[in-house]
Amino acid sequence: MSTRGVIGTGVAIWALALSLSVRAHPGPAIAAAAPHPVAKTRPAVPPASVAPKPAERAKTEPIPPSNADCLACHGDGSAVRADGRPVVVKPEAFEHSVHGPLSCVDCHQDLAKGIEFPHPEKLAKVDCSTCHPDSVAKYKEGVHARERAKGSIEAARCVDCHGMHDIKPKSDPESRTYHLNIAATCTKCHGDADVIRKGGIPSDVTKLFADSIHGLALSKSGLVVAPTCSDCHSAHDVRRRDDPNSHVSKMHVPATCGRCHEGISNQFNAGAHGMALAKGNTGAPTCQTCHTAHGIQRAETASWQLSVIGQCGTCHLDRIATFRDTFHGQVTNLGFRTVASCADCHGAHEMLPASDPRSPISKARLVATCGKCHPNASENFVKYDPHADKHRRAGNPVLYFTARFMTILLAGVFGFFGLHTTMWFMKELHVRRARRRRAGEPVAVHGARSGEGTDGRDR
Repeated sequence: MSTRGVIGTGVAIWALALSLSVRAHPGPAIAAAAPHPVAKTRPAVPPASVAPKPAERAKTEPIPPSNADCLACHGDGSAVRADGRPVVVKPEAFEHSVHGPLSCVDCHQDLAKGIEFPHPEKLAKVDCSTCHPDSVAKYKEGVHARERAKGSIEAARCVDCHGMHDIKPKSDPESRTYHLNIAATCTKCHGDADVIRKGGIPSDVTKLFADSIHGLALSKSGLVVAPTCSDCHSAHDVRRRDDPNSHVSKMHVPATCGRCHEGISNQFNAGAHGMALAKGNTGAPTCQTCHTAHGIQRAETASWQLSVIGQCGTCHLDRIATFRDTFHGQVTNLGFRTVASCADCHGAHEMLPASDPRSPISKARLVATCGKCHPNASENFVKYDPHADKHRRAGNPVLYFTARFMTILLAGVFGFFGLHTTMWFMKELHVRRARRRRAGEPVAVHGARSGEGTDGRDR
């Protein structure tokens, strides 16, 4: 037999074997022969005896709409709901968004279940937790989600902060959540008088923040290192300040501010106020007690340094009263910043009692502290009591009796000369009337002018 005959016989045998195999196992052989992409759009056809009807095939393997299918309607600029609300999706904006590589049905998952088109007007709400489980979990713990659960439609949702079909990454300067844009994003709700009223928000803090050192650093200087709303309140689990887990609760504020002001935070924690707060004393002052929460000003300005004296006085009532009695207090009360105020002697953040050797007002350091303003300060000079209380006899009896004497003397002087002036006036009035009688001039009676009768007419 020739070579050609051998090859032909082999091919015939191989074909016969393949035919028998297909007849014995029709499913796998056909499945193997069909490429995967075709199987996705056109299911393999099984033998006629078991093949489902066309309607059943469509029901078991629905084909979701493509983005082009969705944009055929939603890409039209005039697309609106029955109530007139627009449902337009700008193709270019969506393409350049962070979700551009995704399909519409990745978010609108109910459309992937074979819904007839045009689809129902009301679709299932998009579940962002499918891709962002951690962020959504934090959001549900925050005040926005809790208020929405109570029925408030003003509370912010994901789309209110991030957008809908034009979402950009937070690193994009055009993103609503870009660092320099976050304040404006929050202002849309927290600067809206209607939202503030309906949401029970205490006040509009956006204007205070805009004029603060932080707000001006963002808007005027463009500093991306300056803190914005989310740096203090967090991005998703925003909580009320009375919530113990809030980033701006009284116990957590030093740590929140300390993320930027680490050096100041260390000083505060080492001071009397920080140590009292660490022990759970919620009455102890913290950062916002002196600097306020939103309208924070530069600490170097004279106006702020004068105003903060009053902040110290809200806790130290007895000390602020005695300070105002001194030369230092009298000058600062007039609005001048040329003399010492609280922070100049006690320190700004690491305030310690006089018994602590590290304190600026301790006995060992007092001369140096006073010497900052008084170069010739000595041991005798620092015996001056900057908080001498004239109302306490036990603390300083000499000052107490001197103040009492001066008070009595002052009252006596004003009382004596007041009585003297009154009596002199009465005498002068009597003398003038006597002169008019001797001169034959009419005398005013009951307030009537000279030359008039008691009825006010000329005589």
